Amino acid sequence: MKSIFITGGAGFIGNNAARYFNKKNWKVYVFDNLSRNGSSSNIRLLLKETNIKFIKGDIKKFKKLSKEIAKIKPNVILHCAGQVAVTTSIIDPRDDFENNAMGTFNVLESIRLNKLKSTLIYTSTNKVYGNLESDKIKIFKKRYVFKNNRKGIDENNEIDFHSPYGCSKGTADQYVRDYSRIYGINSYVLRQSCIYGTNQFGIEDQGWLAWFVIASILEKKITVFGDGRQVRDLLYIEDLNRLFEIIANNKKHKKNNIYNVGGGNNFSLSILELIDYLEKTRNKKIKFKFEKWRLADQKIYISNNEKLKKDFGWKPQISPNEGIKKLISWVNDNKKIILKALK
Repeated sequence: MKSIFITGGAGFIGNNAARYFNKKNWKVYVFDNLSRNGSSSNIRLLLKETNIKFIKGDIKKFKKLSKEIAKIKPNVILHCAGQVAVTTSIIDPRDDFENNAMGTFNVLESIRLNKLKSTLIYTSTNKVYGNLESDKIKIFKKRYVFKNNRKGIDENNEIDFHSPYGCSKGTADQYVRDYSRIYGINSYVLRQSCIYGTNQFGIEDQGWLAWFVIASILEKKITVFGDGRQVRDLLYIEDLNRLFEIIANNKKHKKNNIYNVGGGNNFSLSILELIDYLEKTRNKKIKFKFEKWRLADQKIYISNNEKLKKDFGWKPQISPNEGIKKLISWVNDNKKIILKALK
């Protein structure tokens, strides 16, 4: 039986990946310090599944992390753990750095020093490209649009670490890339755009789409930072899990191992468009207020997935219309759990 070791396995992406690989008959090891809201709830659900083992631990603690990875010798390490919010990184940049940069370095050293053949998949971020201020955009009534019909941001775009979060994730991103070049680790960097789906306990600072759905259903206060025309391409979690599986089963080491991943142009949405969609879907007016722009916010980010399509034959399949309806249904079915997680 193949095995996968998932750091941050009690979080949104890690939790969904754990259940996905479990259904594919992999032995799943979940490594998490349970610091995130909703993580304890996610672990309780995971432990009801067969072939899933939970290990409480922190990626900042190298000795325990390395010991566990060496003992398991997993076929795949899916590295999802880390600090996830730009706003939090600005408040506490040291904690952000220790989680994202040092935590990832510890994962890499665990592979190198133990001479493991594990495939490493690192969940990076579009924030490594900075504010994209040099990109020319057009302003429409409810969204920003790239000029010159640009299909999106590809991997050749210049990186520009902006915000402590961008710096820490970018540092980790480049370490994963270089450990592949220098030490031959079979690693993959996935620079993700907006990932959303069930079991996502979105909050105002992170997981914006899930937060808007949750807040609209639970009648929480909603704040739109900026003008609401900000656009992101949306990728439903099951589409990301399919990509994880494809990479996990890939036997040939890809040397050019950095990929942008998201929903692409066809699956993009602005904040104002999301509000319109939720009002129409739920047949209820949503109250919200505007506040000033957040630091390091991108006006528009859309992934160009052509490299992934070429190398792995992957493309997103679940549209925002379908995916958001699934998320709405999950929130309606789990109001008590979500309310507890938000406290």
